[in-house]
Amino acid sequence: MRTAFLILTLVVISPVLSAAKNSAEQAKSAVQQVLQRQQDAWNRHDLEGFMGGYWNSPELTFFSGAKETAGWQSTIERYRKTYQSEGREMGKLEFSDLRIEALGRDAAFVRGAWHLTMPDGKTPHGLFTLIFRKFPDGWKIVHDHTSATE
Repeated sequence: MRTAFLILTLVVISPVLSAAKNSAEQAKSAVQQVLQRQQDAWNRHDLEGFMGGYWNSPELTFFSGAKETAGWQSTIERYRKTYQSEGREMGKLEFSDLRIEALGRDAAFVRGAWHLTMPDGKTPHGLFTLIFRKFPDGWKIVHDHTSATE
């Protein structure tokens, strides 16, 4: 009797566990694609394309340098001021050491490193943590906490 119950339990649970694993892998892949599109857009100097990876909402949060930037519009303005204003360059961006963890079907947590190679030879770099949510139009960053070392 116990053996039959165990077999029945495994038969019922196995597809559920498999579906959860597939869902987590799909989330990780989708988030990885967003980050690759962001990196590619940055390297084309397409800031609007880069910002396509962020949730276009006043509720987006971006933490950097002990300062909080609230909202998508303020975040893109911060990027413009820092990387596109007169005398500024965007450089070549590379993300590395990515660790993507699905937090369910509609959320993910990402840790990684960023590295810029600037035309003048400087190489600003740092670490980041991101929180992604899945929306009807795809996965978007809802919170970004980035640190920099120059």
